[in-house]
Order: sequence, then C-alpha cells, then structure tokens
Amino acid sequence: MNYQTTSFLLSWIVFIPVIGVVAIMCGIALCYPFKLDKKRFDNITRTICLISTSAVFILSLILWKFFDPQSLSIQFIHRFVWIKSFNIEYFLGLDGINISMVILTAFITLIAAIASVPWWGEHNENHFTSKMTPGYMVLLLFLETGMMGTFCSLDFFQFYIFWEIMLLPMFFLIGIWGGPRKEYAAIKFFLYTLVGSLLILLAMIAIYYTSTPVTLADGTLADHTFNIVFLSQMAKQGTFIHASPIFAIAFTKLVWICLFVGFAIKIPIFPFHTWLPDAHVEAPTPVSVILAGILLKTGAYGILRFNFGLFPEATSFFASGMAIFGMINIVYASYVCMAQTDLKKLIAYSSVSHMGFVLLGFAALTPQGISGAMFQMVSHGLISPMLFLIAGVIYDRAHTRDIYAFGGLASKLPEYTGLMGLAFMASMGLPGLAGFVGEILVLLGAFPVFRVFTIISATAMIITAAYYLWTIQRMFLGEFNIKWDGLKDLNARERIVLYPLGFVTILFGVYPMPVFNLVNKALHTLISTISPFAG
Repeated sequence: MNYQTTSFLLSWIVFIPVIGVVAIMCGIALCYPFKLDKKRFDNITRTICLISTSAVFILSLILWKFFDPQSLSIQFIHRFVWIKSFNIEYFLGLDGINISMVILTAFITLIAAIASVPWWGEHNENHFTSKMTPGYMVLLLFLETGMMGTFCSLDFFQFYIFWEIMLLPMFFLIGIWGGPRKEYAAIKFFLYTLVGSLLILLAMIAIYYTSTPVTLADGTLADHTFNIVFLSQMAKQGTFIHASPIFAIAFTKLVWICLFVGFAIKIPIFPFHTWLPDAHVEAPTPVSVILAGILLKTGAYGILRFNFGLFPEATSFFASGMAIFGMINIVYASYVCMAQTDLKKLIAYSSVSHMGFVLLGFAALTPQGISGAMFQMVSHGLISPMLFLIAGVIYDRAHTRDIYAFGGLASKLPEYTGLMGLAFMASMGLPGLAGFVGEILVLLGAFPVFRVFTIISATAMIITAAYYLWTIQRMFLGEFNIKWDGLKDLNARERIVLYPLGFVTILFGVYPMPVFNLVNKALHTLISTISPFAG
C-alpha cells in the first residue's frame, strides 16, 4: 500500500469540534458557581463554536496548500490498530476523492455557524438558538466531527461509526429547533437514514468476513479487514473476496445493491427522497445549509468510495440502472418544483434534481462524466446553501415562505434580489457560474453512453429555468405588496455568509480548475479500474 508520512493534521480537523464541545461542557459546569446570566453564557458558547469551526476551516486550507494532486499515495495519514480482536484500525487519510469534500465541509459548516449567531442589534431572545443555545452549538460541533470523520475514514468500521454519528445531531437539530412539524420531519429523516445504515452495516459485515488476509498497521497479519485502501487495491487485481468465482459474482452484486440503496437514501434518489423536503422545510436555516451542502454529498461519496472502489465489475453491470435513477431524479423533481408555492420546498426538490446529475455522471463511467459529477457535488454544495440562506432571510422578516405572498420585492430589497438572482441563475446552470460546469460535463460524458437518458435529462434543464424564472417573476417583479413595506435589506451577518458563497460560485464558474486539479488524477485511476468491465 502507498502511504505518505504520518500526520496528525486530519485528526485535529476531525476532533477540534469535540474539543469545542468539551469547552462548552466545562463552561456549563463553571456557569453556576460564577452565576453567569443566560445571555452572557449563550454568547460564550456561540464564540466557542465559531472559533472551533474557524480553526477547522483554516486547517483545511493548509491541507489544500500541501496536498499533492499528482500523487496516487494516501496523504496526511494517521493510522494505528484500534480494536485488534476485530482487526479494526483508526485510519484517516486523504486522496483526490475526499479532499474536496473535506474543504467543502469545513467551509459550509463555518458558514452555518455564523448564520446561527444573532447579529449585533438583533434581539437574542427572538433568535431561534435562544432556545437551549449550548445544546444547539454542541450538536452542530458533533455534526461537523461526524461529517469530517465520514469523509476522512479509510477503515470501513470507522467510517460507519462516523456515518452514524451524523444521524443523531441532525435528528435533534431538526426535532428541537425546527418548525411546526419538526417532530414528524425529524422522525422521518431518522427512520429513512436508519434503514440505509442497516443496509450498509450488513454489507460491511459481509465484506469483512469474505475479505482476504491483510497486514495491519502494527505489522501483524489479519485474516479479515475493514481497510478500504487494501480492499480497493485487491479489487483492482480482481477481487478481495475469498470464495469460489460463482459465489463471488452473485455475492458482489448483492452487496453492491445493499451499499447503493444505503447511500442512495442519503443522496436522495427517487423513490427514497420523500424525507428531504420535509426535513428542509422544518429545519432551521443553518441546519438546512448543512443538510443540502454536505449531508447529501456523503451518500454520493459513499457510492464513489465503496461501490466504485470495491466492486468495479458490479458497478459496470449496474451502470444503466444508475443512469435511469439519475434521469428520473432530474426530470421528476424538476416537474415537482413547478408545483411548489413554498420557497424552501422548491429549493429542496431542486436539490433532488441536481443530485440526479451526480448519479447520471457516475453511471457514464467516463472521465468527463465522473469529473463532472464530482464538480457538481462541489458546486451544489455552494449553491444550495446560498439558496437556503436567502430563503431564510425572507422568512426571518416576513414569517412566510409563500411565493405568492410577495411581489415587486426588487424595488424594496435590491441587494437581496441581486443575490437571489445570482443563486437562481447558478442553480439553473447559467454559463459563467459554477452550476453550469458540472452539468455540462455530465451531459457530455453521459451522451456517448446513454444518449436517450441524456437527452431527456437535458430537456429537464428547461424546466429548471422555467421554475426559477417564474419564482423571480412572482416574488420580485410586478406590483409591490404594500404589506411588506417594513422589510429591510440584508444586514451585516447575512452579507458575511452570502457574499463568500456568491464569490466562490462565480470563481468556480469562470475558473473551475482548482477543483479539477484536486480530483482528476484519482478519478481517472478509479475509472481505469472499472473500464475493463465496461461493455
């Protein structure tokens, strides 16, 4: 196995949020002896959360600076035997597949943390986090640790632990701080995700007990392994399954399906998508930012890392099925968006549609298709948080998300209108913005392989443009509704979270190479593993 020098940097990135949690817990313990008032202590916990997420983001930029995209070695590794009796390792590392997701997670979590803090001049008691502020910040930090650990783990068991860590914080963030139907949305999210986790668990156990022997970090030989890097290397040579060829073929397809469905629920794909609109509508704005910007990407990342990396032959066999699901996501969700009157639900269904492009690009098994899908994950991770933040701005002021309740807002809120227009144009794939690059590459990569599916998917982009332009016309053009005469434009906090997202969206639309430079080498190597099995 190719490893570079051991580094503790990834462990710091994963566990700095936990240090922030410990600091908040210590603050709670010290709060009562010093009799700190609630408002002051709430501000301290918010500050700890901001410092923790800022530190993680800075360290992620250091990773970006020193990451070598031309190397096929695992970089920034931290590895040792964790549970020897089951050959489980603590194994963190970076390659071209997960580096972009780590940076994106750090950036979006920082944005969400800033969005969770009331600005000077706002009444703290009216802010949604005024309800159990320390609990909210603790859950947000635990969620960041879960997401970072999911992307950085190169041991399957360790990956699964972090995958499950993500579930509970998100459940409570929606269930406690959400809207009127928060309990229903949180339970629905929990049950769907739990079913997916069970399928992944079954696949993980099956892979472990059929894997070939491997050398652990301490040099001992183990009969079975959860080591993803070793399993991937064995897959390149044929298979890591220690069984007869006939059993191995049937087994790999069954395990592939379990993994795919488990991860697809998180993307989500039709028909496992119904939890997402409810979760988004009821979740607080910063939680929707993380849900759309990061959590959906964990499912796509899982397919790329496990289905593609461990089962190249089965991936080639099921490629057409993936393409069909991707096409259905794109077309179905686009038409559903046309019927929405709730701004947040419209954005939620648009996420379902845009993640369909990721699946279609994966299914193409071409360099353009998979690179485009990876870029689509990054661009959607920037654009969808911007959309949800913008929806949250108007809801905070008007306490409604009904698109028909507004009209003529462009004359009253010009700055807000401009940023909404930018986000809408980026999401509909306007050239020069980040949303265009991924979608056009996916279509170019998929067309030679799935011509009919690609053409149908491309026509859905017209529907995407239609529902966004129609929303602009209903909310921002026409006669101004005098009911909203008291609305104010963006404040400083809202500018701080929206302008960086807008800037990066434009930057990657004009110059996407920073993303492609990180991922292309690793993705081309992955494709070369699958190519021999492609028809």
